[in-house]
Amino acid sequence: MLKLGIVGLPNVGKSTLFNALTAAKAEAANYPFCTVEPNVGMVEVPDARLAPLVKIVQPKKTVPAVVQFVDIAGLVKGAAQGEGLGNKFLANIRETDAIVHVVRCFEDADVTHVMGAVDPVRDREVIEFELALSDLGAVEKRVDKTKRAARVGEKEAALELPVLEKALAFLTEGRGLWEAKLTAEELAMLAPLQLLTTKSVLYAANVTDAELTGAEGPHVKALRAAIAKSGEHAEVVTFSAKIEAELAELPSEDRAEFLQSLGLESAGLDRLIRAGYHLMGLRTYFTAGEVEVRAWTIHDGDTAPKAAGVIHTDFERGFIRAETVAYDDFVANAGWKGARDKGVVRSEGKEYVVADGDVLLFRFNV
Repeated sequence: MLKLGIVGLPNVGKSTLFNALTAAKAEAANYPFCTVEPNVGMVEVPDARLAPLVKIVQPKKTVPAVVQFVDIAGLVKGAAQGEGLGNKFLANIRETDAIVHVVRCFEDADVTHVMGAVDPVRDREVIEFELALSDLGAVEKRVDKTKRAARVGEKEAALELPVLEKALAFLTEGRGLWEAKLTAEELAMLAPLQLLTTKSVLYAANVTDAELTGAEGPHVKALRAAIAKSGEHAEVVTFSAKIEAELAELPSEDRAEFLQSLGLESAGLDRLIRAGYHLMGLRTYFTAGEVEVRAWTIHDGDTAPKAAGVIHTDFERGFIRAETVAYDDFVANAGWKGARDKGVVRSEGKEYVVADGDVLLFRFNV
């Protein structure tokens, strides 16, 4: 399951977006810090491939993939030192896989901006600085402990110390570790610290209705340019919190018509989740039987045993093979029987890399 932590300055549309995405009805108002405790909501991943599978298999239940969103209090300059509601709220997103940074990119005199004027580039820098300072505290503590261990000859500590010192140098300057160009091995060493500035970032640019359906405005263009210059591993998705809130109030059968009337192909939820999956290198495979049709989330490059382990660790431990059929072949041949008769079902072993959309049936023995 993909876990996304929502951050941003107060009054940028964070809680409104959270409400729209999760229908959780978290408090949202035009004043800073209206979110006191973190809000957590589960969102089904929209996937048009599920309906055809269900029609063919006619299972007892259908289980889509889900994304967890965690919405914390709006951060302000000085949050890492306790300003606003303080650094403790940053701890609520350390266990997330990636960060959704909501940035205000619209002008509206009726909506207060905590820093006085709309400037998404400055707002991005404020939040990044606070995340870096929060990480700095965690790394400084780890460096002190690791130095002591290295002095008494602990080999793992001696290997870890240079990586920590490299991270410390960037964080001391208020720079996120996105700029440090850390290797996979270095990131693995830092992983236990759950550092915020090692996470991928999805920028959710809150724009006007007109800009959402037309050309991008100067605020979004400036944000994209700043991100590109920094080299940060990030994506930008434009959305209108106002439209998403209206959409969330509609019955599901009316939403497509509402979007079409606005000239939109998809809701902000769809775009955010697609961007999140792309940013994190995630893929979906399916299991399809009489009991249930279910979508499962895995990482790009995962082998069949690894994919099986998402269902249960026993599946991975006792993996024998995976009966595999591509989604298009499964649908075209009306299910497992037709696919087998047509000869498009393959028996894949431990080295098989699961493709997006594969329909799998695992054989295992524990």
